[in-house]
Amino acid sequence: MKHLLHHSHFIASLRQEHPPPASLRSLSAIRKLVGEARRNGMIGLEEATNLTDFPNVRQKGIRLGKWLTREQAKELLAVPDRSKLKGKRDYVIIALLVACALRRRELATLNVEDIQLRERRWVIIDLRGKGGRIRTVAIPIWVKQGIDVWMTAAKINKGRLLRRLSKSGKIAGEELGDWAIWSVVEQSAKQIGIEHFGAHDLRRTCAKLCRKNGGDLEQIKFLLGHSSIQTTERYLGSEQDIEIAVNDNLGL
Repeated sequence: MKHLLHHSHFIASLRQEHPPPASLRSLSAIRKLVGEARRNGMIGLEEATNLTDFPNVRQKGIRLGKWLTREQAKELLAVPDRSKLKGKRDYVIIALLVACALRRRELATLNVEDIQLRERRWVIIDLRGKGGRIRTVAIPIWVKQGIDVWMTAAKINKGRLLRRLSKSGKIAGEELGDWAIWSVVEQSAKQIGIEHFGAHDLRRTCAKLCRKNGGDLEQIKFLLGHSSIQTTERYLGSEQDIEIAVNDNLGL
């Protein structure tokens, strides 16, 4: 690994004598080289940071986004008026988003036939997600009960699970658009005092609550349909704990 150490000194000299590389691809290669040197114990974290900290080059960070606490999630689930057909449907929308971490489009195109029994429990089978990745998602029993109530009331036994409703509360279409799902979540969130909250924030809420309750990171990766553990870590903000932050106990 001596060549890596040699290259790290070379990179340092480049930073002092020349402007940043014009090509982002070159910059990426340098960062990979420095990362390899650090992993092999040849340079420390501070030196690695200095070597890759080029001025005037935008750094990518982790945007944590929004999510709900368990208590807020319960409040949100209580918003739909389940004595009405629309409320039964809206409850299923929120329940599937917060408990199964579905993307909005995945939910909009979900068919009744996709919900099947596997290993003595209900699942969404062979769900095709982002990037064409296939996953199977377990459905908690309380969510399945909500689905059953909606299907019985709406007299649905095949095709799209979610349907568009007229203003009078009757089935008015074979498919509910993904933007209608977004609207249901946003309007429901407003009723519990949360502004600008969308369907994807419920997907993040599911992941966060799973992790806080001891969920295995790899299993959360499968649930979300991510391609790698690293993607899931970035999604969860695993490297930054803002609830018990390290700078809470400075003793000042």
